Parts: sequence; structure tokens; C-alpha cells
Amino acid sequence: MRLSRSLLAALVFGYAFLFIPVILLVLTSFNDSRMTTVLSGFSWRWYVTLWHDDALIGAGLLSLRVAALSATGATILGTAAGVVLVRFQRLRGRAVLDTLLATRLVLPDVLIGLSLLLLFVASEQWLGFPSERGATTIAVAHISFSLSYVAVVVRARLDGAGTDLEEAAMDLGCTPGGAFFRVTLPLLSPALLSGWLLAFTLSLDDLVVASFVSGPGASTLPMVVFSSLKLGATPELNALATVILLVVSTALVGAWLLQQRAVAGGRRRA
Repeated sequence: MRLSRSLLAALVFGYAFLFIPVILLVLTSFNDSRMTTVLSGFSWRWYVTLWHDDALIGAGLLSLRVAALSATGATILGTAAGVVLVRFQRLRGRAVLDTLLATRLVLPDVLIGLSLLLLFVASEQWLGFPSERGATTIAVAHISFSLSYVAVVVRARLDGAGTDLEEAAMDLGCTPGGAFFRVTLPLLSPALLSGWLLAFTLSLDDLVVASFVSGPGASTLPMVVFSSLKLGATPELNALATVILLVVSTALVGAWLLQQRAVAGGRRRA
């Protein structure tokens, strides 16, 4: 089926609208001038400046640590919630849990951040924890909204998998717990990986919630970048964005190659 000229023009315009700003960002990261709107020659100076910028590097490492911790916690709790919603249909309070998880997906980030800030302040007054707001409170906040996304992914996987394999394992003498760890978890492995990556990305990209629950000396990379942009965009930030783009593109290409290798191996075995 051939595309009409109007549809082809709309497609080209859409892709240009998406990718031309990214291309310009990469080009200006190699600009010798401090002005991002003026091209004055090729240079690596902004990448060297970025390498020696302790504030950005420290914020980036903090964001990675928080994202890894929050993604792991969200995957554990989200998996438990997804299993409960699918496997325990008669559980009392199941509808309440389902509603709470769904509500978390649509609440504005400002409301989530403000409510968590009030929770941490009240908890510090009553329980003495947390003693201060920082990386721990950011990780807890990210877990609280990321686990809903993981639960949705796990729930969809369990709905499609059914219970036949688990029942067959228990008929062969496996305990319910053994069937879960030997059969269900391997079936959930693609969903667990997808949920972990989704939670990791949400945490790494979050600005609003982290701004509410962070404290002095605990600024994530989005917070530092946003603060820097108040003084105007610089080629150093463009260099940072280019590095992130390169890392993400490499990861996507690597995942695609692994997928193609797995498909090719499956065809050869067939």
C-alpha cells in the first residue's frame, strides 16, 4: 500500500519535529563558542569541562544510585502487588488495592511530591525517621510511585500466562512456594526486567517529586540541570545530553542485537 503525499508529508514533518532538535543539541555540544546559538568551530572543550565538573558528576552518580535502589524496591513490591491482584481473586480488600495502584498512575507529580513531603515531616516528628531528607527519602518517594507501573506490567504478564504450568508443577509434587519460584518467576522474568527498567527510567528522569523530598547536598541530576538552565543553556549541558543519548542508544542497539540473536537461535533449534 502506497502512502499518499499528504500522509508522507505529515510523517516527515513529525519525524523532523522530533529529531531535528536532538541533532542540533548534539551539534552544539561540539561548538567552540559558549553561545549555543552561534557555531564557531569544532571543539571537545565542553566534554573536557563536563569531565571535570564535580557537581554534575556527583549528581549523576547520586541519580544512578537512587534509580537502582528505587527500581529494585519497586520491582519487589510491584511484583507482589501484581501477583496478589491476579492470583488472589477472593482476597478481602483486593478492590481497594487495585484502586490505590491505579490512582497512583494518574495523580499529578506535584500532588505526589507535596503529600510525601508532609508524610516525611510528620514521620520525623513522631518517629524520628527520617532524621533528614536526602537520597533515602528520594528513593522511598520513587518507589512509592514506580511500583504501580511494575504492578501493571507484572499483572499483564500473569493474565496472559495462565495457571496451567503452576498447577502441573503442583500435580507433580511441587509445593505452592516451589511452583512460584521454579515456574512463575521464570515466566515473569521478561516482565520483571521491563518493570525494573521502567522504574529505573522514571526515577532517573524525575524532577518534581525529588525537588519536594530532597534535602541539602542531595540534588539529583535533573535538579542540577534545571537549576543550571535558570542561567541559560550552555554547551556543557548539551555535551551531557549527548553523552546520555549515546549511552541510551548503545543500550537499545545492544538489546536489539541480543533479541535478534535469540530469535535466530530459536529458528536454528526449530
